[in-house]
Amino acid sequence: MRALLSVSDKRGIVEFAQGLVSLGVELFSTGNTKATLVAAGVPVRSVSEITNFPEILDGRVKTLHPSVHGAILARRDRVTHMQTLAELGIVPIDIVVVNLYPFAATIAKPGVTDDEAIEQIDIGGPAMIRASAKNHADVMPVVSPDDYAMVLAALSNGSVSLQVRRGLAAQAYAHTAQYDATIATYLSRDEVFPAVLVATAPKTRTLRYGENPHQLGALYGSFDNRFRVLHGKELSYINILDICAVQELIEEFDPQEGVALAIVKHTNPCGVAVAATGLEAWHKAFATDREAPFGGVIALNAPIDYALAQAIDEIFSEIIIAPDFAPDALGLLMQKKQRRLVQSTAGIATDQHLVMHSIPGGFLVQQPDREHPRGEVW
Repeated sequence: MRALLSVSDKRGIVEFAQGLVSLGVELFSTGNTKATLVAAGVPVRSVSEITNFPEILDGRVKTLHPSVHGAILARRDRVTHMQTLAELGIVPIDIVVVNLYPFAATIAKPGVTDDEAIEQIDIGGPAMIRASAKNHADVMPVVSPDDYAMVLAALSNGSVSLQVRRGLAAQAYAHTAQYDATIATYLSRDEVFPAVLVATAPKTRTLRYGENPHQLGALYGSFDNRFRVLHGKELSYINILDICAVQELIEEFDPQEGVALAIVKHTNPCGVAVAATGLEAWHKAFATDREAPFGGVIALNAPIDYALAQAIDEIFSEIIIAPDFAPDALGLLMQKKQRRLVQSTAGIATDQHLVMHSIPGGFLVQQPDREHPRGEVW
């Protein structure tokens, strides 16, 4: 067997390559990946030995060659395909381990130029991923380090089922789709509503259920980059909706104007107040409706101190959200096991995103509401 390895994400690649070698797999690689493997003492050959052609144009052309793609795309069950490979001296490639240039990480850097971004648009990588995924009946596409152990285990058992191969192929196409979507979004960033709306997000986790127990549910995207659960059981579908609703609400208020505190239940506000201290804001918000806050979600835009924690602790609230918790406040609030304590680690309103609502056959899309007029405007 032969494997071609070309990865930007080098997590676990040395151990994976060593595992492949121990199973008798011959390795070929490119550029930095090959250098990493050689430095670790892994026997590996250059892709140029397959193509008989050097890397050119500062590495822009490495694997775009019939000897590579023919080796990947040939159907092993078609006599004519295998005869063609034999006539051309091409040996089939059975495993393609590729992930792509870090385009998303590059454009996230402050001050990145278009030239820097464009140089991180991978060409050969997506071509190899798509080719191996198309021919997954014969070739295994591997795009995630998370799959290395599973692939080695399957190979050790002597065969890899079509179901596993199909799953790897689906993941491969999702990988290139997300990559292309990121590039398209970057290049159309000056358009409010691009001609084609592309949006992708990785699955973060499967939820216990959706809005109701008979509905399946899952979480996609970067929610966990914004909120960290400090205490309590896993967040539910409704919990996440409530957290987003109350966080967006308090972000309408400028922290320079005072501490903003809001209480919501099933995404509906029960009380909102701004005051000099969190404790004062709590008393004002709670006075709006003294019944609805029970079992609700509380959020504020300032740390929770012990005095505020004592006041909040007098009723049961399902979730409490704040940028930080004083140690004694955290200790007090953690005494209720059914309560969830969540730290808001990044804002929602700072994202430059479109607001989408699904409708049958498509989406309604609008700009986020970033204007918050005060009473004098009305």
